[in-house]
Amino acid sequence: MDGNDSVDPKQDTSDMAAFVQNLLQQMQSRFQTMSDSIITKIDEMGNRIDELEKSINELKEEIGGENSPSPSVPPAPKDDSKSPGGS
Repeated sequence: MDGNDSVDPKQDTSDMAAFVQNLLQQMQSRFQTMSDSIITKIDEMGNRIDELEKSINELKEEIGGENSPSPSVPPAPKDDSKSPGGS
């Protein structure tokens, strides 16, 4: 005898099926959580892009008809008499 006579093959198969079913449920739950998280982050990014577009349009309206080379370049000071370091 090989010592495995006390193990019912049907019970062993049933245990394995229950284990696999439980594992699949855990995986599905984890994938659903990850999917929800990704969708939430995509929605947040969409909102931030909308806000950025709104800010850009507001800046364009503020600039109006001015033809400046770049909005990040500050205009040169016109009055040099207030410069520090003069003798």
